[in-house]
Amino acid sequence: MYDHLGLKVKDLGASAHFYRAVLAPLGHVADASGSGFGPPDAPGLWLYEHAQGATGGTHVAFRAANRAAVDRFHAQGLAHGGRDNGAPGLRADYAPDYYAAFLLDPDGNNVEAVCMEAR
Repeated sequence: MYDHLGLKVKDLGASAHFYRAVLAPLGHVADASGSGFGPPDAPGLWLYEHAQGATGGTHVAFRAANRAAVDRFHAQGLAHGGRDNGAPGLRADYAPDYYAAFLLDPDGNNVEAVCMEAR
């Protein structure tokens, strides 16, 4: 449904560093500008520097190929400036196989990696 998303960030360098780290386990890369992220040659998430940064608590969820990628997403986020907002695990109240992790990015946005892999 969506072609791309844009997030306002206060510090483009810090946010790009965070997103480069958390999106790598999900198979996403930064484009040549360093502020667009997605599959190679198809960025779908764009970061825009803005003096006030994020103005609200945006929630962005990224699909992960497997549970290990969700785990790596969370670990990379904590190591690169993110704050824990929900450790990796099943969220059976969402769906029986909903495995996800949540982080707050440097601007306070809720960033999620989710896998619906049945076990």
